[in-house]
Amino acid sequence: MNPYLQSVLLGIVEGLTEFLPVSSTAHLRITEALMKIPLDDAYWKMYTIVIQLGAILALCLLFLARIVEFMRTFPKGESGDRTWLNHPISLTLIAFGVTSVPALLLHKWSEKNLGSIQVMAIALLLGGTVMWGVDVWSDRSDPNTNHVEEMTLVQAIWIGLCQTLSAIFPGTSRSMSTIASGQLVGLDRPAALEFSFLLSIPTMIAATCWDLLKELHPSKAALAAGTAAAHVTMDPEKWIVLLIGIAVSFFVALGVVEWFLFWVRKHGFTVFAIYRILLGGVLLIWGARIFGS
Repeated sequence: MNPYLQSVLLGIVEGLTEFLPVSSTAHLRITEALMKIPLDDAYWKMYTIVIQLGAILALCLLFLARIVEFMRTFPKGESGDRTWLNHPISLTLIAFGVTSVPALLLHKWSEKNLGSIQVMAIALLLGGTVMWGVDVWSDRSDPNTNHVEEMTLVQAIWIGLCQTLSAIFPGTSRSMSTIASGQLVGLDRPAALEFSFLLSIPTMIAATCWDLLKELHPSKAALAAGTAAAHVTMDPEKWIVLLIGIAVSFFVALGVVEWFLFWVRKHGFTVFAIYRILLGGVLLIWGARIFGS
């Protein structure tokens, strides 16, 4: 397949799935497998990491006014009842820190399972089941937190811990883990979704930079063990392919985030939970054929 067309398709998949609770990692790997792209190819591994920048930039643009408002009211908040410890900016950074430590400690285990069809399928199935159950339970209970400005330190720490699951188990979905965990501790759907978006900004930037650094500058230990990726040699065509993916993911993510916010307020997360369960079942049954192994 033409690499420019491959880049357009992968950019669409990234933009569509990065912020939906369906696992962008699983969808990108399935798409690459269907297009016969080797999952261990150094360039395409780097490409898959870097095109996330498009989705990150889209989210930053959409939430720019909100972020500026948070910065303007720091640390007292809009109502004047916040502190350095429980302002939305502080809670976002604390949740990010809580996620980062176990994710870094367990990153080798995570990398080992990154290409596992079974791990992705089980994560999709279990995540979909949990998400469905939590959404139904949330419908029948009264949330005690309707705005991000009302969140507590304990809620942020809990959400950060749960987000770790997406860093350890491919297919879990960062969005799913943060939304469902937020609902469990009393956030209503819009508040859980907004905090999920806010938390994704530092998380995605850090994860993208970390993974890209590992690809372009492998450690001495990785080189000695023969596990480091081959050096990526860029040429004009590869740069164009990469920029196409970033641009496509940016514009698709712009539309998806706006639509997702509207959908969740009206319908909740059940349809995404059902989709995850169906996709997980397909991977368990036919995953080996899709991935050619």
